[in-house]
Amino acid sequence: MDGIISVLGVLTLVLEGISCQGVYAPPTVRIVHSGHACNVEEERYSERVYTIREGEMLELTCLVTGHPRPQIRWTKTAGSVSDRFQDSSVFNETLHIAKIQRHQGGRYYCKAENGLGSPAIKSIRVDVYYLDEPVVTVHQSIGEAKEQFYYERTVFLRCVANSNPPIRYSWHRGRDVLSQGSDKGVEIYEPFFTQLQGETKILKLKNLRPKDYANYSCIASVRNVCGIADRKVVFRLTNKTAAGGGSDRGESGPDGVSGLHHDRRRAGSEPGLDQRLGSLPEKSLMKEGVLTLPAIASEDAGVYSCIASNNVGNPAKKSTTIIVRALKKGRFWITPDPYHNDDNIQIGREVKISCQVEATPPEELQFSWLKNGRALRSSERMVITQTDPDISPATTNLDIIDLKFTDFGTYTCVAALRGGAIPEISIDVNISSTTVPPNLTVPRGKSPLAAREGETVELECLVSGKPKPIILWSRADKEVPMPDGSMQTESYDGVLRIVNVSREMSGSYRCQTSQFNGFNVKPREAVIELIVRYPPAVEPVWQEVRQGLGRPVSMNCRVLRAHPSRVLRYEWRLGSRLLHAGTFDSRDDTDYSVRSLAREGYGEYTCDVINEVGPGRCTFLVTGKAYPPEFYYDTYNPLWQNRPRVYGYKLQWTQMNPSAVDRIMAYRLGIRQTGQQRWWEQEIPVEGNIQKGELITHNLTELIRPEAYVVRLTPITRFGEGDSSTRVVTYSTPINPRLREFQCSFEEDLICMFTQDKNDDFDWTRHSAATRDTKYTPNTGPSGDRSGSKQGFYMYIETSRPRKDGDTARLLSPTFNVAPKNPNSITSPPAYCFSFYYHMYGKHIGTLNAFVKQKGQSTSDAGPVWSLSGNQGDRWRQAKISIHPTASFQVIFEGVRGPGIEGDIAIDDVTLEEGECPDPPSNPIRGAAARGVSSIWPLSVTLFFTVFIGQR
Repeated sequence: MDGIISVLGVLTLVLEGISCQGVYAPPTVRIVHSGHACNVEEERYSERVYTIREGEMLELTCLVTGHPRPQIRWTKTAGSVSDRFQDSSVFNETLHIAKIQRHQGGRYYCKAENGLGSPAIKSIRVDVYYLDEPVVTVHQSIGEAKEQFYYERTVFLRCVANSNPPIRYSWHRGRDVLSQGSDKGVEIYEPFFTQLQGETKILKLKNLRPKDYANYSCIASVRNVCGIADRKVVFRLTNKTAAGGGSDRGESGPDGVSGLHHDRRRAGSEPGLDQRLGSLPEKSLMKEGVLTLPAIASEDAGVYSCIASNNVGNPAKKSTTIIVRALKKGRFWITPDPYHNDDNIQIGREVKISCQVEATPPEELQFSWLKNGRALRSSERMVITQTDPDISPATTNLDIIDLKFTDFGTYTCVAALRGGAIPEISIDVNISSTTVPPNLTVPRGKSPLAAREGETVELECLVSGKPKPIILWSRADKEVPMPDGSMQTESYDGVLRIVNVSREMSGSYRCQTSQFNGFNVKPREAVIELIVRYPPAVEPVWQEVRQGLGRPVSMNCRVLRAHPSRVLRYEWRLGSRLLHAGTFDSRDDTDYSVRSLAREGYGEYTCDVINEVGPGRCTFLVTGKAYPPEFYYDTYNPLWQNRPRVYGYKLQWTQMNPSAVDRIMAYRLGIRQTGQQRWWEQEIPVEGNIQKGELITHNLTELIRPEAYVVRLTPITRFGEGDSSTRVVTYSTPINPRLREFQCSFEEDLICMFTQDKNDDFDWTRHSAATRDTKYTPNTGPSGDRSGSKQGFYMYIETSRPRKDGDTARLLSPTFNVAPKNPNSITSPPAYCFSFYYHMYGKHIGTLNAFVKQKGQSTSDAGPVWSLSGNQGDRWRQAKISIHPTASFQVIFEGVRGPGIEGDIAIDDVTLEEGECPDPPSNPIRGAAARGVSSIWPLSVTLFFTVFIGQR
């Protein structure tokens, strides 16, 4: 540790200089994968498909370029129909699912945006593979089923399993494999699809024989795709197996009823309808096929079913209906003379008293009437009706015709269920000269009603009448809910209390009598206007203003709404010091300006807009702090190594809005080793003004490999320190540490920094034989990489649809620099041996071209240095070409699609070495590269190098 600190103590930070480059760029995106992928098909039908086994780890990383650093967001759509981004998203570079499940398959999108141009979006489809345990069910032909049906002649064994990809089934009797035609007593039906059971396969046993009573095994296989092993289930068929049993899995057969479960249909469902099964009540108890419902209630009523199943034949099912006898919710209403337009009860007129209850079962309901406690019977003037077809069921009416003074009194409606055991319900109704219909009024001064926001208010309607009705409150605008969220609220005293009233509760409120529990007359109603007073709402509530010394500053505070809105005052302050005050005229905003900002002018400015309720406040923080630097993550060759234990890093950044404040005079650079607490700091002076988009470079040297470092950068102006930015610099081994040769076998995801040409027709695909799609085109392409390994990777062109004859795919290497010994000119160009292996097998093979493109050339100008067409057999061959570049160069592979789908071309093990090729194979293109002297020059490789960073 002391050694590390001592090295950090002498850490050299050298400013290389400042160059003006417009480096702001919109984002680009590509998705790389890790975790346990079974296979990744690059650009299959213009979409990458990532195959993974259920329960394995999914890890997708979104690699981006662009400046400023783009924000990255992962989203998902289930399936391939919709491309709309959904609400659920992950704001991170890496999407990680520890144990992926089948429902988590689908298309995943990585979206990157930095405010420049359109967002960059890439997608990859994740296909989750799985194979469930198969289940065997036993069935018999319709018309042949009996209680012991295995004495009958024909039996069907059905094997069912869920999987992705589709299953291949096989049947065995004991150790013997059963196949179509191998046994005259056996028929095997090919798989068919049903919506509920997926892929199935049926074994039919015809004319049942003694040897057919045996152990049968069904093996479900996805052909070891993704390493998923076969699944097997064994079923024992005996002449004792009966319908109504348990599971068929395992070695023992289902010899009797061993599995029961209960379900309940929702009460009130009609027979013959497709009805859902309801869940059992939470209090229910079930033991050994017995269902117990303690303390049964009305809501427990319904149809209960007991179902027994052992997958032999159809499940056995019995149902029973539970009716819970109950009486509840009694109510009454009085109807004045229905034949006269009068809402009052008058002598000589007719009065109807109605009584209603809720009864189960309704056919057992019976009513009786009492007057002043004595039984009342139906007569010519007192007509009792048990049910009224014009009113809802379970209702009784008492019609008093030609009301007399002697008819005043208390009438009692008694409801009961035949058979007793349920307490009866009685309802008393008083009919007298004081029985009057309801009336509603609003007390004087209670409408309109004004209140301050946050207070408790009471809206009051005076209600009169006998009997006194329930009051219903609602908003006058029927679509607006009440303050508690309901559409209607009951009140028994005519008062609606609202606690902590808010401005959104302003408006008209309606009180009205309920139709029943009182007079059956047109509801009475009244309206109260509620006015909520609140302080002004203003914008902006908070705003930061960055400005340099000597510059003007202007601030604006705008009123959005206020009640009352008249006589609004405003007060501008800096801290606690009053700057300006006044009242609003016809405008709804107020301004405050500083002509020339001085140092004492920095601080927090507030503008209070005030009415009689209180103030609304705009806050402005005026500061001279510089904006944070923007680290440049797309640096070309940011890391180098000049000694065994030491490395350097080229740190680059731009300045966000450099002209917003005073000139940046310096940067304070802090650096510490990750895991350590101590920061080492140094100031980096800046000469002149920094321009927007100007790339600033600073080299960090003497960094100890393989340690990572946290770097903090803070701009400094006359105001002081600005906002800081922090990033992590991580060491990674350079691509070509010897700088003498280049080798690539495409085993890593980054494919040695090869890139796809954006101007061709389709792309090369990284592949291995072990993860090849089971539906791949036969008779074309390699069966392993160049070394013969099925796990090794190679690059190839997929010529299946939608590719057509003549389509081209080009793969571009990194750029290689030629470093001459003579710094003034290259008199003798160096020689390099460019070699690779190719596989061109298939009757539709097109053409493979190799190019060497030097700086300033186009591919068409360069011309191929090697070319070959047609079928070369099912084996790998090597090509070697000596090349003599005079400037930095790239090697390019071009695959041209032939006339059909059997035309896959593959390449592997690409190398570049100093010197002429020793004994090269015959070159299909003679004289494509000029030969020179055998001078050996070092080959310096310039590659894009990815440095993994921490979160900013």
